[in-house]
Amino acid sequence: MLSVRDRELVDAACEAIRRRYRNDWQEVGAALRSRSGQIVTGVNLDAYVGRMGVCAEGVAIGKLVTDLGEIGIDTIVAVRHPRPHEPDQSIRIVSPCGICRELISDYDPEARVIIMGEDGPMVVPVRDLLPNKYSRGAGL
Repeated sequence: MLSVRDRELVDAACEAIRRRYRNDWQEVGAALRSRSGQIVTGVNLDAYVGRMGVCAEGVAIGKLVTDLGEIGIDTIVAVRHPRPHEPDQSIRIVSPCGICRELISDYDPEARVIIMGEDGPMVVPVRDLLPNKYSRGAGL
């Protein structure tokens, strides 16, 4: 069960993608709450050259750093807007991709992530989504 503050984040992510949705360009919205309590949103940036695309979570984290000068992430969520031809037009919570899981963890290893569980939305620590996280490690 999500708290009121967690539901507020989901709503902020939904509003971000509703405002900026463009089929095949912007389909995912994200919202995060910083450690200071500020909410920051972002949408994915698609590109003709696939590897140049940026996920919504990365855009939100970039805004956190650039606009607020912070790096701490209390909680983050991503949502996906359906394409026009999909029968269900509901915006849905999606799990962060592997790259975003790494990025979230790099900026705050104690961050919480809202994902869909078997019984609905749930909050998990990012470390639970990222077993055996990459690290630069020590020399051999």
